[in-house]
Amino acid sequence: MALHRLSSVTIGVPNPAETAAYYTDFGLTAGADGWFSTLDGGRQLRVVHAPTRRLVELVVGVDDHDDLAAAASRLGLGAPGGDGTLTAYEPVTGVRAVLRIEPRVTQSPVPATPYNGPGRTERTGRRAPALLRAAPVRPRKLGHAVLGTTDFAATTAFFRDGLGFKVSDLMGDVGAFLRCSTDHHNVLVLAAPVAFLHHTSWQVDDVDDIGRGAMAMLEDHPERHVWGLGRHHAGSNFFWYLKDPAGNFSEYYSDMDCVAEDQLWTPEVFEGARGLFNWGPPPPPSFIRPDDLAALMTGSHSAP
Repeated sequence: MALHRLSSVTIGVPNPAETAAYYTDFGLTAGADGWFSTLDGGRQLRVVHAPTRRLVELVVGVDDHDDLAAAASRLGLGAPGGDGTLTAYEPVTGVRAVLRIEPRVTQSPVPATPYNGPGRTERTGRRAPALLRAAPVRPRKLGHAVLGTTDFAATTAFFRDGLGFKVSDLMGDVGAFLRCSTDHHNVLVLAAPVAFLHHTSWQVDDVDDIGRGAMAMLEDHPERHVWGLGRHHAGSNFFWYLKDPAGNFSEYYSDMDCVAEDQLWTPEVFEGARGLFNWGPPPPPSFIRPDDLAALMTGSHSAP
């Protein structure tokens, strides 16, 4: 596909310093330029000031100028300039979407953890290697962002028909899992009473690192817990959700579905909770409808 990665997101919050400290705890590396980096994806998160929490910008990687020109034509924009970028604004949420020519992300394979099971012994005479991990968990890359919108059809059309994202799955007429890479989804568009950022999601090595990362985040801050551990149905990934000081959710994930050939993947339409999770605790009401949603609707939100 012409699009090949979700390169970065910029989030606006009323309390940038406090929120930035949270993402340092989360395992991202803070740079002097204000960007936070992952191990494999480079600079992928920027936190800026905004009156209410929101998704300000997302950057999507493309291969060449022809990809930019094709997107400009679909969006009804003029020819892209010579700086290797194309900028468009999603009209409902105001999110700035930037297509940028850049190299594809390469990830060195992480050795698979040996698992024992019925009739299958991959590990004998030693403890599970995951028990011996001592280094703090660091996300490998940004996986996806979830955006609430008051016009589900229009925002979905912008990403799908304008930018060129592909549909992986749908949750009735309220959720669209969209991809700009081989990952099952890089943007999830949600119908909502107000435009807001629901969560960002960050890849770690495996389910053990999801657990280790979440437990470390909760050790002195139990209020950060939102939902997990569980496994989604749409995307298949393991998950654990936490909450930053501005009210945005952040997800550790692993084992996401890969769509390497579009013609080999058939999108499904999930109804009810089935698209949300396959197993795990049921999602709390605050996950479906964040506690500060009413305040966001009136513009009176401040950091919790």
